[in-house]
Amino acid sequence: MSDIFSDSGLPPVQRVVTGHDAQGRAVFRSEDVTPTRMIPSGDAAFLLIWTTATVPADNNDETDGRHREAGLTLNGGSVIRVVDMLPGKESPMHRTNSIDYGIVLEGEIELELDDGAKRTVRQGGIIVQRGTNHLWRNTTDKVCRIAFILIEAPAYLHDGAPLPEDKPDHKL
Repeated sequence: MSDIFSDSGLPPVQRVVTGHDAQGRAVFRSEDVTPTRMIPSGDAAFLLIWTTATVPADNNDETDGRHREAGLTLNGGSVIRVVDMLPGKESPMHRTNSIDYGIVLEGEIELELDDGAKRTVRQGGIIVQRGTNHLWRNTTDKVCRIAFILIEAPAYLHDGAPLPEDKPDHKL
């Protein structure tokens, strides 16, 4: 891999991107090894892996998805990022209009919902986050690495009214 470590102290992330050549055969388009970098809140280090401008995705779009402007989510599209949650840190309570798949790659994380209910998800565990208000908390002394795939979804309707998004204020 690389001698460069992420801001979290974990190894950098290898990314391999495929595509097609002029004859329509599969080819490797790019490969890189990139560290996660600390976000302004100081509770986690992020690395954007890829985005799509639309859902469904357009595999004819030759844009390197890492270079597309994206916040926590991407309106109309999808995002995959790696998040290294630092020991003893937590995210703000938040809700996004997306369905999120979180795959714990290393360590463990506590997921808390807005009513105070909590679950611990360990290495190899998968979270399906369906537009609910939640926060992430690392209660251990080790970094937790999670791959998050976020796909735009309509707001959840409660009694016929959409629940509002509540995204953290900081830039990613």
